[in-house]
Amino acid sequence: MILDALLQYLHISAILALVVFIASEAALCRSEWMNPAVVERLVTVDRLYGIAAGLVLVTGFIRIYLGTKGAAWYWGNWLLHTKLTLFVLVGLISIVPTIRFARWRKALRADGTLPAPDAVKSVRKLVMLQAHIIPIIPLAGAFLARGFGGKG
Repeated sequence: MILDALLQYLHISAILALVVFIASEAALCRSEWMNPAVVERLVTVDRLYGIAAGLVLVTGFIRIYLGTKGAAWYWGNWLLHTKLTLFVLVGLISIVPTIRFARWRKALRADGTLPAPDAVKSVRKLVMLQAHIIPIIPLAGAFLARGFGGKG
């Protein structure tokens, strides 16, 4: 029981870190605030966001295999599959902002060019989309942890 509580704590901590970094990206990714320091910071924050996402995934899988309910119970539950699908969707959406942030930094370092307001706006929409999908994932997890979604 102690192991399960510690695994839950680590998973929730990783989720909170993920939320902090996507919120930071959303706050920074505004054309009116764009300057060289923000471009550099966006790359760093995005890297931390990726690390946090990796930790969410790793701690989630550790919970599946070492948690008290067991892997068979989790894999047989449609809510787990919903969580993973949403997580993959968020990951796929995050590819474009990650690439754009890196390109912005490259252009900045090459010739001091900042991204155009329209480019910032389009990337911000993708960041916000992620930020609006992410809260659904722990909601499914809360129901999953309480036994909903299982067979029979």
